[in-house]
Parts: sequence; structure tokens; C-alpha cells
Amino acid sequence: MKRGFRFSLPVTVVITAVGYVYVSTVFVFVDQWFGLWSSPGIMNAVAFTGVAIACVFNYAVAIYTDPGRVPATFMPDVEDADNPVHEIKRKGGDLRYCQKCSHYKPPRAHHCRVCKRCVLRMDHHCIWMNTCVGHANYKVFFIFVLYAVIACIYSLVLLVGSLTNDSAKDEKESEGSFRTIYVISGLLLVPLTVALSVLLAWHIYLILRNKTTIEYHEGVRAMWLAEKGGDDYSHPYDLGAYENLISALGPNVLCWVCPRSRHMGSGLRFPSAYEKKAGASASK
Repeated sequence: MKRGFRFSLPVTVVITAVGYVYVSTVFVFVDQWFGLWSSPGIMNAVAFTGVAIACVFNYAVAIYTDPGRVPATFMPDVEDADNPVHEIKRKGGDLRYCQKCSHYKPPRAHHCRVCKRCVLRMDHHCIWMNTCVGHANYKVFFIFVLYAVIACIYSLVLLVGSLTNDSAKDEKESEGSFRTIYVISGLLLVPLTVALSVLLAWHIYLILRNKTTIEYHEGVRAMWLAEKGGDDYSHPYDLGAYENLISALGPNVLCWVCPRSRHMGSGLRFPSAYEKKAGASASK
């Protein structure tokens, strides 16, 4: 499902930053280091343009893909033997029900106060995308962050290389307009690279554990309560690192960096570690 266009200042800031980084990288860093029309210059300009296009494309797809809407007719079936996991409220033990949306919540779904609706397998609300990251757009969000990190590192390498490769003539030129471009680019790229790299590492960790950001924080509390009561806690959707990767990115390794998400399913139920253990026991 696609979302309609809505103006967002944070999204405009992101697009402006991407445009500035692209122009400064290709027309200043590459040109100053190699010469834009030399063979190395053309190769680097084309390569960086490809990474930038992939980054912008996945960003746009992540924004315009609805993260996952709970069907109005959804009703949990507690007697379904094929779906043994049903999430309940912390207090009372009742099935999770959203008072604001007036329907039951499927497993891993949460209500977003900003979007004012429940989102399937909600990870978080991203102000830089002006939407939630959820079941349907999580993979493309992850791929966008991956390409953004590659683009930032690539641009930083070209920035440093063009600075260290300056001749005396280039230094005189850089004292004018280029110096300003280098300073602004450095101030933009260094914190952006660090922040996006941390974000990428965080979501790699979550994918390997088959958790969302919300589930991580809920799991910390659940683990503390379990240890306090002398019990052990394990995340119910952790199927093992490789199967977790497949569930998030798809069974085809070659498509892991492509915004395809046909493997995602409906988002109303998810295979659990309990089902995996039960299947293994039955096969013995």
C-alpha cells in the first residue's frame, strides 16, 4: 500500500543534505582529486552516482510504502493450533486491544501516537521519514540506511583524498569558495557517518535477534522481571541468526540489498521459537 504526499520539514532537510553531499562530492572532491573528465574521475563519479541513486530510491520507497495497517476485521483465534503464540497485556492477561483504534492488536503490532493508528510489527516512528518503520517498509528502511552509510564513507574518502592531493594551485583555489564547501561537508559528513553507522549496527543486531526496537526495550524489562522471579526469558521470535536474516531480508541472498519484500507475509502472525522447537520434537 502506498501513502499520499505530505510536506515534511525533516524530509526536506534530508533531501537537501543528500543533494548537497552529492554535488560537493562529484563536482568538487572528485574533480579536485582526479579531474572530473579523467578516467578515474568518471569511474568515481559514476560509482558514487549509482550509490546516491540507490540511497534516494530506497528512501523514497520507505517513505511512500505504508508500514502495515491492521485490518478492521482482525480477530485473534485463541483456538488456532497453528498459532500457539498470543500476546497479552502485562496487567490482567487479556488479549491486547487498542482502545484508540477499537480493534485487537496482532502479535508485534503497536499503536503509534504520531500516525494515530496501529502499525504491524512496529519498530519505531521515524521523523526523518515522516512515517513509521513497520512490517511492510522495514527491509527497505534498512537498505536505505545501508546505502546511506556507504555513500557517506565514500564521500568522506573522496573528501580526504582530494584534500591530501591538492597541489599549490589547488590550495589557492580552495582558499576561496572550495574551502567553505570542504568545511561544511566535513561538518556534515563526519557526524552523519558516525550516527548512520551506529544506526546500521543497531539494526543488524536487531535483525540477527529478530527483534524490533520496541521489542528490545520490552525484552529488557521482561528479562529483569524473569530474573527477579527466578525464571529464564527468551525472545519468542528468535529463530536463530540465519533464519532471522531470512525472515527480515528474504530467502534469496542476492535480493538482500534490493527493496523486494514479497516474502514478508501478512504481518498478522509470525513463526516463533516455540513452533520451531515443537516441530523439531515432532520430527524425532
